[in-house]
Amino acid sequence: MSIQFGIVNLDGEPIDPQMFTQARAAIAAYVHDLPILHVERNIGLLYSASRTGHPRSQEVRADIPSTGAICLWDGRLDNAADLTRKLGEGLNADSPEREIVLVAYKQWRLGAFSALIGDWALCLWDLLTQTVVLATDVLGARHLYYRIKDDRLAWSTLIDPLVLEEKGNLSLCAEYLAGCLGFLPATHLTPYSEIHAVPPASFLVFRHKQQKIQKYWDFDPAKKVRYRTDADYEAHFLEVLGESVRRRLRSDAPVLAELSGGMDSSSIVCIADRLIASGTAITPRLDTISYYSAHEPDWDEQPYFSKVEEARGRAGQHIDVGCCGFFQFGVRSTSPAFVPDAVRNNEADQQITAYVRSAGYHVMLSGLGGDEVMGGVPTAVPELADLLTTGNFATLASQLKVWALTQRKPWLHLLAEVCRGFLPSMLWCRPADGARAPWLRPNFAKHHRAALRGYSTRLRFFGPLPSFQENLNTLEALRRRLAWCSLSPERPWENRYPYLDRDLLEFLFAIPREQLVRPGQRRSLMRRALRNIVPDEVLHRKRKAFVSRAPRTAIRNEWDNLVGGNRAFVSAGLGIVNPTQLVNTLKETLRGKDLPLLPLVRAVSVEFWLRHVAELNVCSNLRAECSSAAGFLSWDTPMTERR
Repeated sequence: MSIQFGIVNLDGEPIDPQMFTQARAAIAAYVHDLPILHVERNIGLLYSASRTGHPRSQEVRADIPSTGAICLWDGRLDNAADLTRKLGEGLNADSPEREIVLVAYKQWRLGAFSALIGDWALCLWDLLTQTVVLATDVLGARHLYYRIKDDRLAWSTLIDPLVLEEKGNLSLCAEYLAGCLGFLPATHLTPYSEIHAVPPASFLVFRHKQQKIQKYWDFDPAKKVRYRTDADYEAHFLEVLGESVRRRLRSDAPVLAELSGGMDSSSIVCIADRLIASGTAITPRLDTISYYSAHEPDWDEQPYFSKVEEARGRAGQHIDVGCCGFFQFGVRSTSPAFVPDAVRNNEADQQITAYVRSAGYHVMLSGLGGDEVMGGVPTAVPELADLLTTGNFATLASQLKVWALTQRKPWLHLLAEVCRGFLPSMLWCRPADGARAPWLRPNFAKHHRAALRGYSTRLRFFGPLPSFQENLNTLEALRRRLAWCSLSPERPWENRYPYLDRDLLEFLFAIPREQLVRPGQRRSLMRRALRNIVPDEVLHRKRKAFVSRAPRTAIRNEWDNLVGGNRAFVSAGLGIVNPTQLVNTLKETLRGKDLPLLPLVRAVSVEFWLRHVAELNVCSNLRAECSSAAGFLSWDTPMTERR
């Protein structure tokens, strides 16, 4: 993964190389070699070559080619061969990806970005028009952050340099914090109001002190894939999933894959093995890493990932995540940039990092997104909503009866659930929703209702089919998940997500919904297509159990750090939470009361992160606000003595 940082003086003033001292120090924590400085008139660039991927993607020179533009490229271009054939201009199989992108920009200008398939982020500096263009891939797997101040634009693939440059002069973004307490922040937000992120599938153009943001690509609701038999859908699915995995196996070092024992990660490993055996994958070797815990009675993954290892003929690395799992609330990084839960610097993570470094892995495959896009949630609502909006009432009545029998609920209740999706959320929102968490201050919940509810929107009766609208809502939630997971020096590898491949998603969004989910058959297409590829014990297992003991254990372990010693609640001083109600709810949870755990975990994580930022003096007004009397709690005895 390449690292880049740049500054442009929009007023044309020359760049002072001394401006890059702090940024260079921040970038050095992420790379082996010192970043290279390039200054050209009123633009200065820092960049470091990638330690991951394939040699074609590692060329990041900042010279000025015949295109009259400079390109800083961070990513993996999956359709490089196709673009080379289309573009011509002397490109060949050995041309660096950066050069292919520059030629595409020369021929197609801003229309070039829609043709770039892969995980990437780039900066283009057009010397002829004095224009800066920042763009990211369709899913937002790579990040670009930027800040504009006093006729100066600064951007980076890391948020750290931008934070350090303005340390002490930043202000917290309330909407971002609300997103962290709900269903994750919007993709254009960062923890700081002055720093923004380039949204997925978008580019930003800066020219003559003016800026414009524009989306360059989106999924087409008119695209349909229809076959006569299930076998045709299965064959097409295997083709696009196999190509997605093959693209992400491209590396000049062994690739590591997470193997949890679930269908998503197991399918990736099994398909990758077939590709490597056939000689069509560019990687020396694929190894696996699996996590388990003996402390979660309903979460024993070993029997399942062991079946995949048995089929492969070799075992992977096994990490015992302990009684707290991956839940870690105290922020132990020295960086002020990390967001809540983005860093899990506990003992298990230290073991994983040590193993990855010792074995020289640069790439890790993840099954993120598989459950969401492959029909992991057995709901009939999108399919029934399609039948309702298209006026296919006979089929709607038939399917209502079938689904009602499968889900063991009256068909009228199921129909009401379908209709509810078209109504404003305020008419049916339950009290347990994030916007009404009892520990949140009413004013904060009111002003940030959309962020707390995950920016949910009701279905539209006219326009794209409801199932397509649901697909886009699911995709946006996954984009927020990717945006929330920032790059960390404690986790020095590149994550790749085969289920978030653009071509694979286009196929899944274009096929009939009943191919993915059928009454009593969640993940129908996946199960049918992967028989004889994935072990039956994994392919037909029940859904993975929810981890419930680990977060409670983590909260108990951190109790004294959270409330002991008359400690102030920073989130209370900021007007976010009512500390008394939050602590009382936490105590009820520790006593065994069945309460939603995720909102509580998020609230505790945000509190610890705010304390971390306050200690580092990143935000000018944070200390004054967090010392408010509303943030103090008094306890006679610590929680450890009252157990």
